[in-house]
Amino acid sequence: MTAPLILTCGEPGGIGPELAAPALAAGVPFVWLGDPRHLPEGTPWAEVAAPGDPVPAGTLPVLRHDFAVPATPGRPDPANAQGVIDVIARAVGMAMRGEAGGICTLPISKQALKEGAGFAFPGHTEYLAHLAGGVEVVMMLASTTVQPPCRVVPATIHIALENVPRALTPDLMERTIRITHAGLIRDFGIVTPRIAVAGLNPHAGEGGAMGRQELDWIAPLCQRLRAEGLEVTGPLPADTMFHAPARARYDAAVACYHDQGLIPIKTLDFAGGVNVTLGLPFVRTSPDHGTAFDIAGQGRADPFSTIAALRMAWDMAQKRGAA
Repeated sequence: MTAPLILTCGEPGGIGPELAAPALAAGVPFVWLGDPRHLPEGTPWAEVAAPGDPVPAGTLPVLRHDFAVPATPGRPDPANAQGVIDVIARAVGMAMRGEAGGICTLPISKQALKEGAGFAFPGHTEYLAHLAGGVEVVMMLASTTVQPPCRVVPATIHIALENVPRALTPDLMERTIRITHAGLIRDFGIVTPRIAVAGLNPHAGEGGAMGRQELDWIAPLCQRLRAEGLEVTGPLPADTMFHAPARARYDAAVACYHDQGLIPIKTLDFAGGVNVTLGLPFVRTSPDHGTAFDIAGQGRADPFSTIAALRMAWDMAQKRGAA
């Protein structure tokens, strides 16, 4: 039987605390890991000793993790930075030991963690990979409300566009495709994944007239992977990859850079997109939004993406359990 999920509290001064109780609408078993002092006043919650301990219906089960100070909505407090980091580490430890079926992480403020606790990682994902033993991971954005589904994996992520051609190497692209392929099997239950690879240049290079990466190494790489038995198509022109008939021909698209993949999915499913980390030894999802300090504490936070992320994490955990 799959253990319940852990929903980490994220940045206490952001919208994370007010998303916890509404996330019960996901209808999947989870516990919230954080300091109950940070929950909005009137939140129905009950402390539990372990995931799965019973609580009354409509009550948020809380694994208590005391922070240094209370939280002020809209303003991160450096004194709480270490607590945010420790919650993530605690959740990962529980998932690694099988005490939780996976984790869904509410958004953090990387700047607040760096300023308050010297956080040395570019973001959540890199820290999770570190905690898991330095494994290599990729970021997938997956839709939940459109059909056919839109799943995209950018090979390069948070770097300047001018640096993409140098960073996008055959080795990086191959590793990205292989991690995506394995993740689609293990986490999505797709027996024979179909992966579409975008070209780097307009019109996938137009036969070399608009760039040679496609001819020089992307097409040969795709051909070699097909010879191994992987269903890989490409390089494909990115501007025609994401309409519905095109999406029906693949299970995930590997993009060359951040906006090439994320603009389509955020246009198609802005509220329902889920961030998935593939390659970890445990399930991890997160809502596809940030801390939203500008609306924190105002009761305006939309729980839809968190609900979608919890449901996807639970489905992924079930898939892993059945593998």
